[in-house]
Amino acid sequence: MDAKTKRDDEPARFLWLLPGLRPPAPMTRAHERVFLLVGIAALFAGYDQNIFGLATLQIQASLNIPEDLVAPTLSYLRLAAVIALGIAYSADLVGRRRLLLITIVGQAIATLATAFVADYPQFLAAQFATRVFGYAEEMLCVVYIVEEVEAGVRGWANGTLAAMSSTGTGIASLVFALVNFLPYKWRAIYVIGALPLFLVAYLRRGLPETKRFARKDEARAMASKVASALNLLKRLFSEYPGRVLGVVIAVAGFGFAIGSANFLLSKFLQQTHGYTPGQVTALFVPGGFLALVLNILTGRLSDRIGRRPVIITTVLLMASSFALFYTGLGGWVPPVSWIVAIFGYFTTDALLSGYALELVPTAYRATMSGIRYVTMMLSGALCLVLEGRLYDVFHAHGPAISVSLGTVVLTVVALLFLPEPAGKALEEIADDGDTLPAGALTQHGQ
Repeated sequence: MDAKTKRDDEPARFLWLLPGLRPPAPMTRAHERVFLLVGIAALFAGYDQNIFGLATLQIQASLNIPEDLVAPTLSYLRLAAVIALGIAYSADLVGRRRLLLITIVGQAIATLATAFVADYPQFLAAQFATRVFGYAEEMLCVVYIVEEVEAGVRGWANGTLAAMSSTGTGIASLVFALVNFLPYKWRAIYVIGALPLFLVAYLRRGLPETKRFARKDEARAMASKVASALNLLKRLFSEYPGRVLGVVIAVAGFGFAIGSANFLLSKFLQQTHGYTPGQVTALFVPGGFLALVLNILTGRLSDRIGRRPVIITTVLLMASSFALFYTGLGGWVPPVSWIVAIFGYFTTDALLSGYALELVPTAYRATMSGIRYVTMMLSGALCLVLEGRLYDVFHAHGPAISVSLGTVVLTVVALLFLPEPAGKALEEIADDGDTLPAGALTQHGQ
């Protein structure tokens, strides 16, 4: 055994996390290094994908975007998830590592290009490209982490990955506080977000393929990749119809509910409560940090008591807190309800994304990640389009947003009919079969 292999097998210390937030079971230094290479990209994806939401007023004024087109603009951008699905889908054929290298470089280039757009159509084009690569990156990051960690820490890993994404949102909030003082205003925020992505792409050169995919790839080395591509979706739906349908319903309910509620947070605070960019940051950073800590701890809790009860609790908490936030009440209501709502959102999103992947075998995992992600994006896009129409009816964003929050009921109902994966090996879960009763969510058996 050489020195490098020996070091890789040593216990990881995770000194970059507070003691109470570190993994509940031992992990190696190799696992920690891989986690950082994947997670740092999630951090900057969280940064990049939240700039438009934070700087909506500034971008809207600069590019002359009409008020009733603000929310639909994000719905157009979310259509990038359809193309991103194709990229994630191909990871089940060519591997996770290769696609992770492509997506990080593409995201970096497109993010940088956004800073130099001259008008609204160019902004749409640059951000659409950014999100094609960014969404695919996010899908593949979750797949990579789920396949690389053991059963006892998967909930913690999903929660920590989401916490790193929310850290990116916090960093974007810090930079946003200076939006009126930075050279070139909001454009500088995109430049600041693009440069570290190039560094992450360089560091990722040594990222290994996941062991589970490598074993699967060796076993099918003589099989036709083209034939596999044509049959992959068909086999997934035929072998696990109830699980796929249950996940789609759960994610669609969540994605629709959160579509406009999360996007218009900064704009609502500035327009309704008169917050300055600095005051928005003063709320987002400490509140986001608290949500981050709770996110990791809740991920660990899901490893102990199960994914389903934790997700059901957090999604209901999210919906009720966002409903309170968008009433427009002042005083303590905006900061407290926002903190609780954003905790519920990040935790639900993290656990639901990992949960979907735990239910299917390695051969389908990237494809399942794509299905979940596209469902999330398109349901959110539909919500954003509806919000634009409802704004014309109510002449206010608050009531238009509140209408959509009730779809979390679909998430709760769907989860009740899906199996519980916490504490089980991935191979054991995939062999459990489809637990949906006939006629509950599908007319087909497994």
